[in-house]
Amino acid sequence: MTDEQTLVGRVSAHLGEVDFAVDLRAGKHRLLADEPSSHGGSDAGPGPFSLTLSGLAACTAITLRMYAQDKGWNLTAIDVRAQIFRQGAKFHIDRSISLRGEIDEAQTARLLAVSEKTPVTLALKGGIEIRTVLDQPGGA
Repeated sequence: MTDEQTLVGRVSAHLGEVDFAVDLRAGKHRLLADEPSSHGGSDAGPGPFSLTLSGLAACTAITLRMYAQDKGWNLTAIDVRAQIFRQGAKFHIDRSISLRGEIDEAQTARLLAVSEKTPVTLALKGGIEIRTVLDQPGGA
């Protein structure tokens, strides 16, 4: 086994003259993030915590669909809801998963266990080291 790094995501963000409206680029995709008007933004897009939860919910649904397809299970729809709460300096996320299709209790239990091991779930639960450097203007 090697300790080789693998790039699993890349995003760039640009905040110009409009307060808090951030232009995000993820590969060929463009997104907009903002703060709600109650926090001085114009609510033109989801806030940073909502974007984080979006990644968790999407990874959960995708991973469960992949797992069910691999097993040949008839899982027709997956709904994931996620909320983040802060109490002092601590945060926690509540995630709710709804599964539809012809799946039994054992399959449902297995899918819930798999949800605890999705890549984004593991990254968030394990904590992520963040290394920050100052880039020069016009840098990539």
